[in-house]
Amino acid sequence: MKLLQHPLTRGLDLDDPQTTIIRKRIINEKPFLKQIYQEWYGWIARSLPEGEGPVLELGSGAGFLNEYVSPLITSEIFFCNFVDAILDGCDLPFKNGSLKGIVFVDVLHHLPRAEGFFKEAARCIRTGGRIVMVEPWITPWSKFIYTRLHHEPLDTGAAEWKFPSTGPLSGANSALPWIIFCRDRKIFERDYPQLKISSIKAGMPFRYLLSGGISLRSIMPGWSFPLWKKVEERFDPWSNKLGMFARIVLERAA
Repeated sequence: MKLLQHPLTRGLDLDDPQTTIIRKRIINEKPFLKQIYQEWYGWIARSLPEGEGPVLELGSGAGFLNEYVSPLITSEIFFCNFVDAILDGCDLPFKNGSLKGIVFVDVLHHLPRAEGFFKEAARCIRTGGRIVMVEPWITPWSKFIYTRLHHEPLDTGAAEWKFPSTGPLSGANSALPWIIFCRDRKIFERDYPQLKISSIKAGMPFRYLLSGGISLRSIMPGWSFPLWKKVEERFDPWSNKLGMFARIVLERAA
């Protein structure tokens, strides 16, 4: 595992804002990984509703979604001089119905109080607005990988949608999105009737792993990305058993 570790991530404190700056550099310097983010960001942009209005991104620090969505309010939980706002996703400083959407990649499973976020999102998003996210997803294959090659905690048996916060990035439960939208879907639909689950699509069983993510070295060169995308398309019928991430869209009902 140490041989695979990216040299820039060794010994880093996950909750140090400087780590986010380093992660931003890593994404931009790893062609295979950057193409994954480009694919995700393109999908997020296409999944937002039509019409004018601001979109809030949570956890913007290491990314570049503002190249795909405009106007976009970029934000982080801690100070970063390249985002628009420092805020807590469970206490949003926006007026009722003022946002067209809220978007993020790999953020929900870091929120120690998911219920607080959903209450605030339902308040701030206008009717017809959307929450668009990419999050880790639990399948037999992903659980095998996440429990062996990923540093974040994973607890599929968690009784509640919360966990003790050790820090903004070190605190996590990678199983949380799956718990909320799959295992406890009926509870979510009962407690948040304003937030209709529009779609959930699991996928990407191999490419993120081959990219090495942010923490590990790339296993495949950037030029091979289209080839691996075609390979994954062949496995699409088995995405519910092999997918490592889910693309999830919620829509604010009247």
